[in-house]
Amino acid sequence: MIEHIEPDPENPPSVPLSSAVRVGRLLFVSGQVSTEPGVGIVADTFDGEFHRTIRNLEEILAAAGATLRDVVQVRAFLRDEEARPRFNELYAQTFQPPYPARTTVGNHFSFIQIEIDCVAVLPDGVDPTV
Repeated sequence: MIEHIEPDPENPPSVPLSSAVRVGRLLFVSGQVSTEPGVGIVADTFDGEFHRTIRNLEEILAAAGATLRDVVQVRAFLRDEEARPRFNELYAQTFQPPYPARTTVGNHFSFIQIEIDCVAVLPDGVDPTV
């Protein structure tokens, strides 16, 4: 059974996608960027965009009963390859060992600095059939 997850069904994404899709105990979260509800994309420093992006991931994970600790894979897309060292620092502060599997792609965007998607395994106690 496939379930589409929207943390705020009253404010669905402005593009044709599901914020996340749950299949059994697996949760596939769509790429998140630095956005604010009702505002859209928020340009900021790399750190600011990173933290806003992570907050958006956390909101979607929470809507499905998960947290960053349940994430098993991350894909990150960076605008500037030069941001990779700072990304590694922020990533290590955000995710804890054992770190999720990760792919990082540089030189990817023109209008945002970072996009992150992830796959999580729902924790015990979360009903995968709901």
